[in-house]
Amino acid sequence: MTILDSIKQHQLKELALQKVLNPIHLLEKSALFNTVPISLKKAILNLEQNGIIAEFKRKSPSKGAINLNADVKNITTGYIDSGASALSILTNHHFFGAQIDDFKIARTFNNCPILRKDFMLDEYQIIESKSMGADVILLIAKMLSPKEVQKLAKTAKDIGLEVFLELQNQEEIDRYPFDDVDLVGINNRNLNTFKVDPENSIKLAQQLPSSILKIAESGIESAKTIQTLKENGFNGFLIGEYFMRTDNPAEKCHELIQQLK
Repeated sequence: MTILDSIKQHQLKELALQKVLNPIHLLEKSALFNTVPISLKKAILNLEQNGIIAEFKRKSPSKGAINLNADVKNITTGYIDSGASALSILTNHHFFGAQIDDFKIARTFNNCPILRKDFMLDEYQIIESKSMGADVILLIAKMLSPKEVQKLAKTAKDIGLEVFLELQNQEEIDRYPFDDVDLVGINNRNLNTFKVDPENSIKLAQQLPSSILKIAESGIESAKTIQTLKENGFNGFLIGEYFMRTDNPAEKCHELIQQLK
């Protein structure tokens, strides 16, 4: 069993419990459910911004603890004050150390696009994301069949959410539908072994439709790398661990953005 298999198994058990504790009809009564999402796509296309999606996470399956006592309000507002285009917030507790109020706090204090980053397996989670105030949901091809991606993406679009599809190899590019997908991320981290290959995004970028917004994920640690990725067709850059493993993630984000100017 791979790490990803273990994650999926655990997620399905948690999901069954959540459906009982917080049924869909209650989620749809959330004060945030009927708000108009903020477009991540527009933020990434804004030439006055830098395309950085700054991520907040406390730990990861591959690295373990990264920044367990991180303050979500200070860090996320610091990211945006530093000039980040958007936020990515991990909401999985077991594997990423997310606390129950992390997303709520980030949403309360930031008027920017926020990606809910979690392991989406069921339409319930799409409705849940809207009720939390998410603007974008993540679909990971390696965890879903092409039909599941199509179904979940349509559900998201039907309630106004944007869809971020994460791919990792040529086979996934060939097999998975781009209908109802707003952004495609290419993950430099192999989700079976969790090893990072920064060249992966560049190799695969040319195989994506030119109309798709391309986001590079994982292993981005310098302005030079971002510039190289831009030259190879990437519009956005999801960066988390590089910021979060420092004592002051927002300041690290600020330093990187200043180097890009």
